[in-house]
Amino acid sequence: MTEQTIYLQGVVLNEATRCTLADLCRLCNADVEMIHEMIAEGIIIPEGQSEVEWRFTSLAIKRAQTTMRLQRDLEVNLPGCALILDLLDELQELRCLSRRR
Repeated sequence: MTEQTIYLQGVVLNEATRCTLADLCRLCNADVEMIHEMIAEGIIIPEGQSEVEWRFTSLAIKRAQTTMRLQRDLEVNLPGCALILDLLDELQELRCLSRRR
């Protein structure tokens, strides 16, 4: 039997993680135009005044990656992605509240 080696690559994110626009594009496999559309739709919100200064939190990275998966796998449009992400956030909040009881 032949043994296969599988290599996995990943990026560890924490609350202090901040990335640039170029980093976000690379992490999400998205182009700059798509990131601009996500910002316009309110899916992600950059920190900073100009595009050069923009920094994105780990939450923004996760939301952008989820958006790309929803579009790729389920062909959901951006307004639909925004709604789904909001509902997922609300569901997470409700789960946290129910665990505290």
